[in-house]
Amino acid sequence: MSTTIPPVSTVAPNAGSADSDTADAAAGLTSGDFLTLLTTELQNQDPTQPVDDTQSVAQLAQFSALSATEELNTSFQNFQSNFAVLQSASLVGKSVTVDTTSDSSGSTLTGTISSVTVQKGQPYFTLANSSGTNYTDSSGNPLLFSTNQITAIGS
Repeated sequence: MSTTIPPVSTVAPNAGSADSDTADAAAGLTSGDFLTLLTTELQNQDPTQPVDDTQSVAQLAQFSALSATEELNTSFQNFQSNFAVLQSASLVGKSVTVDTTSDSSGSTLTGTISSVTVQKGQPYFTLANSSGTNYTDSSGNPLLFSTNQITAIGS
């Protein structure tokens, strides 16, 4: 008694839009999905014709490479976040001009960066006017600006 695993469908490199969902799903596979697939394959293999040892070693090497790549990606994202926070912290006390609109219509504010706050790994800063009072929204909460909004840096 043997169990046959149906073949995994593949998507051609120049597949049309009908296959794009399949490609998107394949791109979203995680190392956990890979491990589950490998375990299922090993559980359902024909005992009279086991998987070739070299194939198993190749799959293990692929899994190790995937795991290392994921760890490297996580480390790089952490580095980027920390670097952005350090750069923002170096701007405290500097005079800057920020674009306050999302459509680049030219509305700007100028002031001194008074503090840096980190939210979800991204730095945001508060801006004080010439009298030292932070710019606030209609509720009285300090406005937070991202470093992408800076258009000019003074002293």
